[in-house]
Amino acid sequence: MFSIRTAGIKDIQALRELVFQVWPQTYASILPADKIEYMLELMYSEASLQKQMEDGAQFIFIDDDAAPVGYASYQEMEPGLFKLHKLYMLPSQQGKGGGRYMIDYIIEATRKRGGNILQLQVNRKNKARDFYERLGFVVTGSYDFDIGHGFVMDDFVMEKKIGKGQ
Repeated sequence: MFSIRTAGIKDIQALRELVFQVWPQTYASILPADKIEYMLELMYSEASLQKQMEDGAQFIFIDDDAAPVGYASYQEMEPGLFKLHKLYMLPSQQGKGGGRYMIDYIIEATRKRGGNILQLQVNRKNKARDFYERLGFVVTGSYDFDIGHGFVMDDFVMEKKIGKGQ
């Protein structure tokens, strides 16, 4: 049985433990090792996670029988527009409904805060694009985002209308 719980600064170490079980394996077949290492430091160092939380990113864990099996983060970027920054499940848990469960939770939480659009970025080679499309997200653009040290994120931007009545 899935359940969602909010993660805060006190949960950063637990979040990092889960990240290192999920993130490198997710990207090993589509990104070079040096880029994975750089991005992990950029986005998942203790200092980076704390700053993201302090800047308004809401982190959640998804638990299955009280054990964390995935995580996500989302944030209001402007009135009515929320961005899904992260959504990851342990490889052993993929395809079991947990990702959809987190998306449904995030959509409901953002609607309560006046959300009309949920936006995300997904690597152009990431098979998760199919997952998001099945949930009603549509590609609105394709961009290269410079993340420093000569690395670029080549992503699709996807959106889903989530306002009341959508």
